[in-house]
Amino acid sequence: MSTTRPTLTDARLALEGRVATLTLDRHDVRNALTGTALVDDIVATADWVNACDAVSVLVITGAGSAFSAGGNVKDMASRGGDFAGDVAEVADRYRRGIQRIPLALDAVEVPIIAAVNGPAIGAGFDLANMADLRIASSRAKFGETFLNLGIIPGDGGAWFLQRLIGYQRAFELTLSGRVIDAEEARELGIVLEVCEPKALMARAEELAARIAAQPPKATRLTKRLMKMGSRMELKDFLDLCAVFQGMCHNEPEHLDAVHAMLEKMAK
Repeated sequence: MSTTRPTLTDARLALEGRVATLTLDRHDVRNALTGTALVDDIVATADWVNACDAVSVLVITGAGSAFSAGGNVKDMASRGGDFAGDVAEVADRYRRGIQRIPLALDAVEVPIIAAVNGPAIGAGFDLANMADLRIASSRAKFGETFLNLGIIPGDGGAWFLQRLIGYQRAFELTLSGRVIDAEEARELGIVLEVCEPKALMARAEELAARIAAQPPKATRLTKRLMKMGSRMELKDFLDLCAVFQGMCHNEPEHLDAVHAMLEKMAK
């Protein structure tokens, strides 16, 4: 078990009660994912979470007024930073840069909760949608705004959004480029709950603690099943469930949970 936390540059990482909290900490640029070290920080955290048995839930939030503004528009205007070069150079920089985030977060073995404290725009919106659950501040706003800038969702956002709310609704948000508030995001099914700003982290931590109290190995296996269920045939999926269940029945945490339930029933 590796509990040594990664050294981060533009984010802060805390661990308390089996809940890891990653705070994007470049509020000077509204936590933009390009032109900062946040890509490396997020990927390093994802790898650490998978290797650390002491973590059962990962919460991602932003410092300052924004969750994440996505790409750095000033770099786009100057054709600098991540957006410099010809077609092949830009494509390679996407693969080696921001596209590492969806691959890393999609492979995270524990539940991910996005505590969306403010605007989540463009790639910042997509980052929130890579989580399993989203809790939003009433100040949060969401926008798949790439087309407004004459570009496409290059970080995989079109893949995540339609799986979250369906093709038609995802299509409308993506092609219109409109920005929606937290309540509309909840109505669309993007957000699970909307909280007052001061209550956001307390609610995210409460939800995280409830999940983290579950048997940790079974929790990781259950998330794997949930992720795999949408891309497997039923027969193959049931075979996988049988193997995972056999693993669970042979874990000490299973008997501990059963005995605790029996004791509760006897009272």
